[in-house]
Amino acid sequence: MNRVLAEVKAAQAKGIRTVSLMRGEPDLPTPLHIVEAAERSLRNGRTSYPDNRGEAVLRDAVAHKLRRDNGLECDPSTEILATTGATFGIYAALTTILDAGDEVLMPDPIYDAYASPVRLAGGIPVRVACPLHQQRFELHAEAIEAQLTPRTRVLLLNSPWNPTGTVFRREELKSIARVVLDRGLWLISDEIYEAITYDGAQHVSPIAAEPELRGQTVLVNALSKTYSMTGWRVGYCAAPAEVIRAMLLVLQQSSRGPATFIQDAAAEALSGPQDAVEQMRQEYTRRRDTVLERLSGIPGCRMIVPEGGFFVMADVRALEMSSDEIRRRLLEEHGVVVIHGAAYGACGEGTLRVSFASGGLVLSEGLDRLRAGLEAIGRA
Repeated sequence: MNRVLAEVKAAQAKGIRTVSLMRGEPDLPTPLHIVEAAERSLRNGRTSYPDNRGEAVLRDAVAHKLRRDNGLECDPSTEILATTGATFGIYAALTTILDAGDEVLMPDPIYDAYASPVRLAGGIPVRVACPLHQQRFELHAEAIEAQLTPRTRVLLLNSPWNPTGTVFRREELKSIARVVLDRGLWLISDEIYEAITYDGAQHVSPIAAEPELRGQTVLVNALSKTYSMTGWRVGYCAAPAEVIRAMLLVLQQSSRGPATFIQDAAAEALSGPQDAVEQMRQEYTRRRDTVLERLSGIPGCRMIVPEGGFFVMADVRALEMSSDEIRRRLLEEHGVVVIHGAAYGACGEGTLRVSFASGGLVLSEGLDRLRAGLEAIGRA
């Protein structure tokens, strides 16, 4: 990702005007009632150090949300931790669970930023090959089994799955859970895209699919995507009490948790009106459909219809060129920025990730450039 950003800056320095369909950052505003909750909190003097576990109002709101949306019962006093975003939650979980040299399994392709916290925590990232079957990436229990060694400690799962758009079905989660349980692994479940699903696909927390996982799972989430709160840097984890206690020690020696007034706003987001969440989901549905329509019928390209998330994966294997080379040509010759699938792992080769987190003129012009670029590459 950083290499792509450097190439974008170099292209801009040459005078190329770029349009980015790269990032997964929503351009929709944070709902007003959440902003007003932060303002009230500030006016009420809620600017002192927070409870490092998370303010009680936020932990209670998280417990309510998990019960309402995920069918999970968690004790807010012992099984929930407020974090500075989902990224920190993943890092704290890995630091707590791993010993040096332990292996962390993750699907391939997968969000590229997962490998760094694994290494920082002393672990070794191990990829599990996931085939593209009937235009849907799949993670099979047999593939997980094939990668197990005596050092395997964690399986990291993301559903809806960035970048592929797959939303794991209940029966798939049950099959994966059997491996986790039988092999005594920990599951870290990143559920940050849970509210953004399409065409009847429904997010299911792994613990809801298989309750036996409860003692071996750290659920990680944040408000960035669901409530368009990326810059607020607030999230949460739910896990067994002993794991939360250990994760708290990591947090106390690092971020110390989100600001008090931000936690108050997050509590309002989780427990207040949810109308804006559905409105945003509908907007992302319209954007997704726009991408699929505008990029249809390009010779050598086929769109993988996402079940969730902000991204459409374009299958460009028929162009017989590396995904990185296609991405580079799209940037240098057409000024449109996308990410090559190989950036997310070997199984992503032959695809491009197209973001529709931003809409409006950015999406419209970006799609025009992307279509023209792919058609030109196909003719070459």
